[in-house]
Amino acid sequence: MIAIRRLSAWTCRLGATCVVALYALCAWADNGTSESQEAVAHESAPLAYFLRSKGPAAHPVLRLDWILTAICCFVCLAIAVMLIIAMFRRRKQQDPRALTSKGGVSFVYVGTAISTVALLGIGVYMLMVLAEVADPPRTPALTVTVTAYDWWWKVDYGDGPTHFTTANELHIPVGVPVLVQLKSADVIHAFWVPELSGKTQTIPGVVNRQWIQADRPGVFRGQCTQYCGLQHAHMAFEVYAEPQAEFERWMTAQRAPAPAPSTVQAVRGAKLFEERCAGCHTVRGSPAAGVQAPDLTHVLSRRLIAAGTVVNTPDNLMNWVQHVQEIKPGTLMPDMKLTPAEAGDLSAYLAALR
Repeated sequence: MIAIRRLSAWTCRLGATCVVALYALCAWADNGTSESQEAVAHESAPLAYFLRSKGPAAHPVLRLDWILTAICCFVCLAIAVMLIIAMFRRRKQQDPRALTSKGGVSFVYVGTAISTVALLGIGVYMLMVLAEVADPPRTPALTVTVTAYDWWWKVDYGDGPTHFTTANELHIPVGVPVLVQLKSADVIHAFWVPELSGKTQTIPGVVNRQWIQADRPGVFRGQCTQYCGLQHAHMAFEVYAEPQAEFERWMTAQRAPAPAPSTVQAVRGAKLFEERCAGCHTVRGSPAAGVQAPDLTHVLSRRLIAAGTVVNTPDNLMNWVQHVQEIKPGTLMPDMKLTPAEAGDLSAYLAALR
């Protein structure tokens, strides 16, 4: 009996130590990175959403995560303790019907009652969190339309003459809510920026809504979380939260059409692009007006290409163009077979799309 009590006490201390360690890790992750470091591009840790939140739409979800984790840990520890106790304290041989005659079933009643109350409480709290994050606290300062494709993200800003399109990245001003209208061009996907918001599905024929807000400048990784085919894991995007002035400069630059080719080599590359790429891609300011693939008007202004798969450099971009199916098998874009001269011309043209 003494051994059992010691084991129970040790289990409780271990659980308390784990909880304290997890909270300490959370505090370190939240405070250990300077604002200047957060303002540059970085790859988010896989469980960053569990350790920190950077916007009002994510704070309630983070609390819910920790509460559910604490409950699950407590339940697992309690079950482990009871199993260990049962191993060392076996029932004496007796009539099987003794369970009902001596009140042993009361444990079942008590356990069922506790579980029912706990599950109802969790359900009510989850509904409260859902209601809390359903709508932004004030009118959104910006509305963006995100359309999911296999396997990339189209992002539309503005209407009419101010409209422009980019791909696989969102830029938002800091400190204000942004409404994201979600669509799908093919199958069901799910839009998720774990440090800024919860998950929302994109469904063909349906326009869903999600709002995000960043409390401070930074780069936040987003991901499709609804299995959508072969390259589901490589369907990422980034959200850039910027001060208002910087955001306005980015908007102004993105609205501008692509510059005209300035060299003979770039002119040849533009002609090649129109012949081989314009059926799917758009470059505003040129005859290329395809709608089935990312808008490339300012492609080299983006940090990543291929929906977060490859760092965007001139060499990587040309490697992607010529070896798409090696880098991201199953993508609708085929490998482009180019001679060295054609590759140089096309690279010269794409290099100007900043």
